[in-house]
Amino acid sequence: MHVIYTHCGPEIGVASTKAFTGQVTALYILALDWACKRETLTIGELKKYLKELWEIPLKINKFLKNAKFIHDIAKFFANKRDFLYLGRHINYPVALEGALKIKEISYIHAEGYAAGEMKHGPIALIDKSMPIVAIVIKGRIYEKIISNIEEAKARGGTIIAVADRSDKEIGNKSDYVIYVPETNEFVSPLMTVIPLQLLAYYISVILGCDVDQPRNLAKSVTVE
Repeated sequence: MHVIYTHCGPEIGVASTKAFTGQVTALYILALDWACKRETLTIGELKKYLKELWEIPLKINKFLKNAKFIHDIAKFFANKRDFLYLGRHINYPVALEGALKIKEISYIHAEGYAAGEMKHGPIALIDKSMPIVAIVIKGRIYEKIISNIEEAKARGGTIIAVADRSDKEIGNKSDYVIYVPETNEFVSPLMTVIPLQLLAYYISVILGCDVDQPRNLAKSVTVE
């Protein structure tokens, strides 16, 4: 058995946040190491990705200094009973994480879905009372996630988009936009997950929930 340490320090709260980003970062580094050994990346490409990873903490700190506006968004949506989170490709797991966090600490029903699968069920739930949180990062599937947003918007859904700061189009497609510092698509989940965790946190605080010790949850699951 092999162990990869994340070196992100203890996490006191039951709901994992930095454990998520720490584990994703460790897996990125492992993937880059394997790619280097298998020669599927050039040295130049490897250096580029490592530089992107190295810059992520600085970008997160910069974002957090100006993230109080997420509290204003949270106040508007704290009374909602359901959320739909949409992501594509590498940001689909981030949609799952965003939905999980709001369930864990705010006790609000939420579903994370691959945006390309929206027509296989979730689209039937969309109406004017349904907030849709969409991760919209520039890259190979950008036009497709924009199309998904347009479909949801046409059915009355309220769109909260997480997008690159350089995106000039998304403001016309969404009701609310949370802009994040632009990163390479490869490492974007480390950036896009932060506002989703913050949104869940602020909604939890507004509702008077215990953020660190959510009901019925434990830090270590000992019973299967």
